[in-house]
Amino acid sequence: MAELQVEVVAADHFVWSGAATLVKARTAEGEIGVMPGHTPVLAVLAPGELAIEPVEGNRITLHADGGFFSVDSNRVVIVADNAEMQESA
Repeated sequence: MAELQVEVVAADHFVWSGAATLVKARTAEGEIGVMPGHTPVLAVLAPGELAIEPVEGNRITLHADGGFFSVDSNRVVIVADNAEMQESA
C-alpha cells in the first residue's frame, strides 16, 4: 500500500514525522486533503488544525499558527510558524 512520508516542523522545534495515509490541513485557499499519489502542491498554511492519519496508530491532531504546506512525490512537508500536538480525546 502506498503511503506518504510526512514531516512537521515549527520555526524553532521538530513536531512530528512518519508514514501516513492521509494529511488534512487548512490553507489560505481552503481545506486540503492529501493521499498518496497527490499532485505536487505548494500552499500557504492558514492557522488551524492539521490532521494526520498515520499508517500505524491513532489519528494525530496538531494546531499550527500558519506557515507553508508542500506536497511532492508522496512527501508532505509542513513548515509552521508554530505547531503543537493536541491532546487526544
